Amino acid sequence: MAPLLDDPWTGIESFFDYLTRRGVSRREFLGFCGRLAVLVGAGLAATGPPAAAAREIARRLGSAQRPNVVWLQLQECTGCLESALRSGSTPVDELLLELISLDYNELLMTASGSEANSLLAEAAQKPHLLIVNGSVPLKSHGAYCTIGGESAEAVLKRAAQNATAIIAVGACATYGSIQAASPNPTGAVGVDDVISGRPVVNIGGCPPIAEVITATIGYYLAYGHTPRLDDEGRPLFAYGQRIHDKCPRRANFDAGQFAERFDDEGARKGYCLYQLGCKGPATFAPCPTLEWNLGQSFPIKAGHPCLGCTEEQFFDRMTPFYQRVPDIPLPGIGVESSANVLGAAAVAASTGGVAIHAAATVIARQRKRRSTPESLPLAVLGETGAERPTEKRDKSG
Repeated sequence: MAPLLDDPWTGIESFFDYLTRRGVSRREFLGFCGRLAVLVGAGLAATGPPAAAAREIARRLGSAQRPNVVWLQLQECTGCLESALRSGSTPVDELLLELISLDYNELLMTASGSEANSLLAEAAQKPHLLIVNGSVPLKSHGAYCTIGGESAEAVLKRAAQNATAIIAVGACATYGSIQAASPNPTGAVGVDDVISGRPVVNIGGCPPIAEVITATIGYYLAYGHTPRLDDEGRPLFAYGQRIHDKCPRRANFDAGQFAERFDDEGARKGYCLYQLGCKGPATFAPCPTLEWNLGQSFPIKAGHPCLGCTEEQFFDRMTPFYQRVPDIPLPGIGVESSANVLGAAAVAASTGGVAIHAAATVIARQRKRRSTPESLPLAVLGETGAERPTEKRDKSG
């Protein structure tokens, strides 16, 4: 649903008032809140049955006021936003995506050049939620990605000054993704390698599932803080389990039934894809539970091995993509133990110079990583826009 310039969400309306004016029924709204309650599950403040949680979300989200949101796109391919826009959604999902593009988003907005720069400057002066796609190149003074003559780093830092929180969307924004792979010619890093003093939520994936983005934003608007996070700053409701734990081919793995080639009899029978390089045992992601395109499918279900794109430095640590990593005996008995060992080993495994680069990065990050709060509150901004100090997960390396 494209934004309607003559029908904006005004600052004095609640979210539910706006939906009502746009023709969205209360039943549709409650249906959305019910799905959100099921999706974020353990991260909810409410206790009791899902229906009670859905009613609480409806009450909180329905009374939310229009947020100021800035969505930056830095060194990336636009795939994360394209995924969110084209995945299929309900009227309320569409309106959530519509509202987060109202203040600034260079992919969707019609303005360009100096007019776009002025809109960004105006939006960034107010307290706002900052959403970021793309990595931040630091080499050559940021020359590899510039916006309006400024480096991506400079644009990001200025936009973050009045941000109540930052959501880094996609593998590029969270870890640098392919751009940061060895030898990392642009010096690409993730958002929270650059920003300090602001809470950063990481939504990993190349690209992430759209509903994870929507649910995180919806929860944030309703509760004023993030869902519970893992030690990588990712929402636990989405990244709390390995793909292997919920994989529809898990029974085949347990039985030792593996496809050896993409066109063999095992592949046609839906056997496990571990022999073909599947990184599901080492990857924490919601793909097998949420799936893509309104729950239609995901790579493993469609016959392609997981590449581990939600994991840090996946392009270095998970390659070669079509070779199983590591080379250990396949499970036959003691399956759960073997799967856990497999997951731990695969995260650390790689080859040659790439292994050295990846291992050095991971070790440096682990040495500096501090404990992560269960959730991150909205920042408290003073009149000057300066935030009170907050503890930051240090992931620099």
